[in-house]
Amino acid sequence: MAEPDHIIVKPISNLSRDGHGAAFPFFYIEPQKYESVLRKFFSKEKGPITNIDPTGNSPMIVGKESLKKIAPTWMNVSLAMKRDPVADKEFGWVLEMYAYAVASALHNVGNILYKDFMIQPPWDTEIGNKFIIHFTYGCDYDMKGKLAYGKIGEWRFDKRSYTTAWTPKNLPLPPPGVPESVVTLVKMVNEAKANIPNLKGLTSSRNWL
Repeated sequence: MAEPDHIIVKPISNLSRDGHGAAFPFFYIEPQKYESVLRKFFSKEKGPITNIDPTGNSPMIVGKESLKKIAPTWMNVSLAMKRDPVADKEFGWVLEMYAYAVASALHNVGNILYKDFMIQPPWDTEIGNKFIIHFTYGCDYDMKGKLAYGKIGEWRFDKRSYTTAWTPKNLPLPPPGVPESVVTLVKMVNEAKANIPNLKGLTSSRNWL
């Protein structure tokens, strides 16, 4: 499972083993911190709170049979969390990630956590052996290639800039000195745009071609 803001930079190996999923550990998924909330959906009888992995549904490699069991529970736990004012407030936009982690634990499908599954620019600067670039954070730099995070840079790429408009066909490349991860991200977005069939027909009303 992947998301629209994932760019695959090399073929992904089957990292899952022995019925376990393969997942990326997110620093902001903290089951132990929110144990009192999560116990509403994962009772003590189900096991220690550490059975809930610090991950979400994406990126995820999981067996088909495991996913068949997890998916309905994931939906139901998501809805239950959304209806719970405390869980909804605490988890916010990562609610479904917590719900997936809980659903996996309820079905005893553990996850092998791979930090090298993906990188997240601008904080991760080198691609190395990673499989995915996740462009979740905005990338802002001055024209000398210095990170200007927290403010709009002289050069920037932030997916949130394009919530109501298409990205340009050829995004300008970053200035010299910007890390490899960001340069590769922009080049691959441009490559993808260049290979979309009938792009002009799809976007003529946007007036940017």
